Amino acid sequence: MSDASPGSAPDEPAEGEGRGSGTDAAQSSIQSQMRAARTEFESQVAHARAEFEEANERIKQRTGRDLILAVLIGLAIGAVVFVSLVFFTWPFVIFGSAAALLGVFEFTRALQGAGRRVDVVPQLIAALAVLLPAFFLDLWLHWVALFVAIAFVVVWRLISQMVARDGRRYDDVIDDVLAGGFVVVYVPFLASLALVLLRQDHGAWWVMAFLIIAIASDTGAYATGLMFGRHPMAPRISPKKTWEGFAGAAVAAVIAGILLAWLMLELPWWAGIVLGVVILGTATAGDLGESMVKRDLGIKDMSSWLPGHGGVLDRLDSILPSAVAALALYYLLTPLVVAS
Repeated sequence: MSDASPGSAPDEPAEGEGRGSGTDAAQSSIQSQMRAARTEFESQVAHARAEFEEANERIKQRTGRDLILAVLIGLAIGAVVFVSLVFFTWPFVIFGSAAALLGVFEFTRALQGAGRRVDVVPQLIAALAVLLPAFFLDLWLHWVALFVAIAFVVVWRLISQMVARDGRRYDDVIDDVLAGGFVVVYVPFLASLALVLLRQDHGAWWVMAFLIIAIASDTGAYATGLMFGRHPMAPRISPKKTWEGFAGAAVAAVIAGILLAWLMLELPWWAGIVLGVVILGTATAGDLGESMVKRDLGIKDMSSWLPGHGGVLDRLDSILPSAVAALALYYLLTPLVVAS
């Protein structure tokens, strides 16, 4: 029985009971708000992801490229090239030579798929014979290696055809020989000129500069062409390239050329304009040239080794002829640094 007398006041709540109830209510309110905020955040992320995937799908349908994979792979390759040029040179020699060999392999297989008889093994041997002297031997030996490599490929093909005795027509044999010689000149020789540039004084900065300008040109063309492209530039060669994209490439290349000439190469600003315009021209010509080759072979990409990009040679198309221009500009413009 209770000790309280009748009519006495009711029992008071225990000390802290009311305060604890209020604290529990406040905590419950905070937790509810946090759950609501998290739910809203997840909803916003899901919505943004859906919009991005939809936009990426539209881009993929228009260009045939997966934008996400293309960006990720491009950044990874760019990081490897940047580190190899800034800190060491021999990793770039290995990386560049490997890329050129893969390009030779892709091109050779594409030609074989189109009915041309081009031999993979001698092409790879010839590529190494051209690439290695470019960095390790004198320049005149590099030229000797080029002619020896072409002769090696030609003789191998002619002997292979004599052994085959399959009645292949004379015109087809000549086309096979010319195709094999073209592979040697187009891929390993042009790539080797980047290695010739690399061995010059401050050559690593020049290699990095022309690569950045070529990539800036490609990126500017892609972005502006995607957003504003209306007028085809060369519809019979590459229907998706537009004059609007070329304008974007020109702006990007010139801006990159000026900044790199000033900050990296210690050249006058106007030399940066020359550098940007020349690399713009060679990058565009290389891109259109490879598109013409692929159209002639009846293929869209040289391979599918780089998702979002196509093949290795599809990434080297604008870089290979730009190496020629960069080496020539090095010899023409470096006296300006000495004079200043």
